[in-house]
Amino acid sequence: MILDDWSILFQQNPSLSPDEGSTFAPVCDTAHLDSRKVRFMAKRFMPVASEQNLPTRPRKAAMATRTKGKTANEATRLSSVAAAIALLKVFSEDEFELGISGLSQRLGLAKSTVHRLAMTLVSEGFLEQNPENERYRLGIALFSLGALVRRRMDVSSEARPHLFQLRETTGETVHLAILDGAEIVYVYNLESTQAIRMRSDIGVRKPAFCTAEGLAMLAFQPDSLIESAIAKGLVARTPKTNTAPRALRRSLEFVRGAGYAIEDEQSEAGMRSVAAPIRNSAGEVVAAIGVAGPIQRITDNTITKLIPKVVETARTVSKRIGYRAGQSATGRDKSTEF
Repeated sequence: MILDDWSILFQQNPSLSPDEGSTFAPVCDTAHLDSRKVRFMAKRFMPVASEQNLPTRPRKAAMATRTKGKTANEATRLSSVAAAIALLKVFSEDEFELGISGLSQRLGLAKSTVHRLAMTLVSEGFLEQNPENERYRLGIALFSLGALVRRRMDVSSEARPHLFQLRETTGETVHLAILDGAEIVYVYNLESTQAIRMRSDIGVRKPAFCTAEGLAMLAFQPDSLIESAIAKGLVARTPKTNTAPRALRRSLEFVRGAGYAIEDEQSEAGMRSVAAPIRNSAGEVVAAIGVAGPIQRITDNTITKLIPKVVETARTVSKRIGYRAGQSATGRDKSTEF
């Protein structure tokens, strides 16, 4: 094979060098190869693309790529959430209905993206579509969430001075809680100044069925909500927690008649508490006030003294947020309501 013939082969495969090609045995060294031989040699000696020929990517690089892809997906999801929130904020009193084009212009997003966001928000109740003009408006789900915030803010602000007074007169920890499904959420808390005391942070959740505040609220809810709470399971928190559905129903019946609830180490071992419900202007039980402390101080005699103070405080706060005696939103016998 002469130099020109090798040149033709190298043109077919530039990755080869004379040194790399030195392992190829020359076919001849006296005559030019015709075109058929060149094609044969190129096909014969060209490296075939295979796993052996492909460069191996380092494991760390592969892992980094996967991590980068995961991060990118998370960023995309967060971006979608931000876009959805921005879409909701576009609406105002002046523009309470907007079409896809208007939303797209205000957000600076493609119409297809806005349409996808709008469909998701409609499915969750955060947007509604006017069937007459196909424009979008804020949905009832936002109203429901806003009502929850308003309810918490109204009750907390109106109850605060009375909660301080209740702690001063009892010397024990005072709670303000609301009902969220089968759980209570503490929205305000004033701890006792004594060394041994009941502790609970704002935002802490507990099962409604075994807390005084939960019983005080659950008793005045529709039967469907009570049965739903029972169906979710009555899991014991202490050895004294009552987990029998029949016993729970009896306890709720007592609360309806008495207007207050008592908890005796059912939620926290060594702690007892008394609670009473708070009603809003519609007669709905929206919160509960509770006083709690260690069993060494909260004796039966102490509970007897605490009950009227807790009930009176709850009644005062109820009046402050618009409740008038005799109102009922649950269909319960009014004579059993405080």
